[in-house]
Amino acid sequence: MDLPEKPTLAFMASQRPEALEAVERLAKRYGNCAISEADVVVAVGGDGMMLEALHAVMGQETPVYGINYGSVGFLMNNPSEDGLLDHLRHAEQTSIHPLRATGTDMAGNTFFALAINEVSLLRETRQTAKIRISVDDRVRLEELAADGIMVATPAGSTAYNASAHGPILPLGSRALALTPISAFRPRRWRGALLSHDSKVRFEVLDPENRPVSAVADNQEFRDVVMVDIEEADDVSLHMLFDEGRALGERILIEQFLA
Repeated sequence: MDLPEKPTLAFMASQRPEALEAVERLAKRYGNCAISEADVVVAVGGDGMMLEALHAVMGQETPVYGINYGSVGFLMNNPSEDGLLDHLRHAEQTSIHPLRATGTDMAGNTFFALAINEVSLLRETRQTAKIRISVDDRVRLEELAADGIMVATPAGSTAYNASAHGPILPLGSRALALTPISAFRPRRWRGALLSHDSKVRFEVLDPENRPVSAVADNQEFRDVVMVDIEEADDVSLHMLFDEGRALGERILIEQFLA
């Protein structure tokens, strides 16, 4: 990517000791500015740190480059402190759109959130959640009895969605995954693939006796009765990956892992 001769970098670190120590070294070498002044935000830690950094630049055009000092690090690059600026200058950029979730709870309060990976509805108690599912203003499933349901983006399809046996989506597929979580009825329903511009509505049936939470990445909203979800095509987020390790390639590789 094109960078100024002396780019300004903002470092964000997870609470892992090794990540904090790495940021201390990196800041001494490259400087450390406020996120609002940065040419690039560098997230140091694991995938959770990358999501936190992307939320921090939401609504801006600032790209985020991740350095893996976590466990999985699917969204991160390998540590390379000595040649960081060279890695940034040759990095490949991937741009994505988050999901926009708006809803109401049992008290009549409204909530709003943006999610990079997925928006999930999850049962709060031992009682199975019962949820009506509409797509583009048409009821597609009158009643799902399950632990929950989610809408996942291609970028998030390898995360919670994959663990719930949802499909892994190519980054350029312009699709969303609608995936049930431990479905009880209909027992054999495995979800659906939706166009990226679909509008999904979840309505919680019997919320008093079967309370449900909505979770957008790391934001949780309790006792919801209705949630609308759609792609936020007016919001773009930019991730930087080392040459040959772009997110689209990683997602493709993930589909061939045993």
